[in-house]
Amino acid sequence: MASVNPATFSPDEFVWKGLTLTETAAKQIQTLVSQDPEVKGLRVGVKQSGCAGFGYVMDLVKAPADDDLQFTQYGATLYVPLQAMPFVDGTEVDFVREGLNQIFKFNNPKAQHACGCGESFGVE
Repeated sequence: MASVNPATFSPDEFVWKGLTLTETAAKQIQTLVSQDPEVKGLRVGVKQSGCAGFGYVMDLVKAPADDDLQFTQYGATLYVPLQAMPFVDGTEVDFVREGLNQIFKFNNPKAQHACGCGESFGVE
C-alpha cells in the first residue's frame, strides 16, 4: 500500500465512501429542515477542539458551499466540506435519546480515540 505524502495530499483525488444516516437521524434532520423553507440540509464538519484533537461541527445549510459533498438518505441531506472528508469518511450519523438528552451521535471508524467527555476525537 502506498503512503500518502501530506505535502501533496489532495482530497479531490480520492473516492470517498461517504457518510450514512440512520432513519432516526434522517427524521431529526427533516424536522430541523422543515422549520425553515430556505434550509436544504445539515452540514457536518470538524474543527480542532478538545483534548483529543477534533470536534464535530453542525450547521443548517441554506446554500451549500462549492466544496461541499452531498449525501442523501431517507429524504434527508448531509453536506460535508471536502476538507473534512479525511476525518469523517465512512461515518454513520445517528440520533439518540439518552434519558432526557437527545444528541446526534457519530460512529466514526477513523476515530482512534476520544476524550473522556465524548466531545472530541483523534485520528492517526
